[in-house]
Amino acid sequence: MPGVLELLPRDQVAMQKMLDTIRQVFESFGFLPISTPALELTEVLLTKTGGDTERQVYLAQSTGARAQGHEPDLALRFDLTVPLARYVAEHEGQLNFPFRRYQIQPVWRGEAPQRGRFREFIQCDIDVVDRDSLSIRYDAEMPAIISELFTRLDIGNFTIRLNNRRLLRGLLSELGVESADLQGHVLRELDKLDRDGIDAVARALAARGMAATVVDRLLTMAGPGPLKGIAAAEMLKALPAANDAMSQGRDELLSVLSMIEMQGTDPNRIAVDLSIARGLDYYTGTVYETTLDGHEELGSVCSGGRYDDLASLYSKSRLPGVGISIGFTRLFDQLRDLGLVGSASNVQVLVTLIDDDGLSTSLALASVLRTAGYNTEMTMTTGKLSRQLKYADKAGIPLVVIAGEDERQRGTLQLRNLLTKTQVEIPTSDLAATVGRIL
Repeated sequence: MPGVLELLPRDQVAMQKMLDTIRQVFESFGFLPISTPALELTEVLLTKTGGDTERQVYLAQSTGARAQGHEPDLALRFDLTVPLARYVAEHEGQLNFPFRRYQIQPVWRGEAPQRGRFREFIQCDIDVVDRDSLSIRYDAEMPAIISELFTRLDIGNFTIRLNNRRLLRGLLSELGVESADLQGHVLRELDKLDRDGIDAVARALAARGMAATVVDRLLTMAGPGPLKGIAAAEMLKALPAANDAMSQGRDELLSVLSMIEMQGTDPNRIAVDLSIARGLDYYTGTVYETTLDGHEELGSVCSGGRYDDLASLYSKSRLPGVGISIGFTRLFDQLRDLGLVGSASNVQVLVTLIDDDGLSTSLALASVLRTAGYNTEMTMTTGKLSRQLKYADKAGIPLVVIAGEDERQRGTLQLRNLLTKTQVEIPTSDLAATVGRIL
């Protein structure tokens, strides 16, 4: 089906292992899981008029309601942020703040089917939300989590790029761009620098009536690219504090860099990049984008930022937060194409059946292995050993247990390792221990 990723079992196992790693890292930092319904009220999802998002929402309607001419009052969620806002507002009195949540669930968007774009895909999100105010220290925790996560995924080197939206808006004000709407447009264009290039962005800004001198100064400020370590700190300290927003944004970014260092995060993973803007208007402070070194064409593989008020449309309380999100399905599909993740099997051992007289022995061996904690498949019908070995190899099962008539009489079995193409004969009683040593 166009626009969805449907995997064969071994690829599905590889995907599940990556998801398990992500979940483990989230939980290691103290985040708690939540699950929200696939369906939300249409009025909740469509809180803003116009824009690409509203045109991509899948409306849901029963056949009975459709026959009666009713308008759809439910829709499939298009991200996990709006459901989180509704969830926090609805359960505010029951939640423990600061509320640390992770959510790994599918979302749906009416994308035109194409490579890397899916109508159904899994997102992996974490957020920290608090009442009234949220310490900047949580902003510094996010890069530590990203670093731990991509280190554990072991898919290559990566760079976490940081910026601050408050700093950018202050810079725009200093350049004479005061209108909030125009600032939002400029930030969305600035966010396209990596994809479209500096000339295309300059033309787009000029088309909005910005003077060439202003465009040139803006792109010069944003143009140095990612800076790390001392160079990043010196660049920030050299920025003019032309207004309160620039001063506050600069100081916040310096504080985040300092606290990232305190957490022991590898400084070579962190870069300040003033061209990072994030296209979503609700970001107000620190923003993040993560790229894989050598595969920058993939774009950001983990992004997010800080927002001053998560649930203003659903609650009178002020609920600031900070979070990150991984478009997991797209990431996995791209990594698979690049050969950075391979297929896998969650079956560790295949117990063969050579003849019916050995059925009870093979069943007992499989039971021993499962009791010892190894995922074990049992061949239930007799067949040529070569066929059973071919089956195990194709299924990605690394170890095969062979207990023919001769082995049964000797109280032994053959254990074949399909990865190393070796085979050993061992006492039946040593099976579980030997499998444990090999695995």
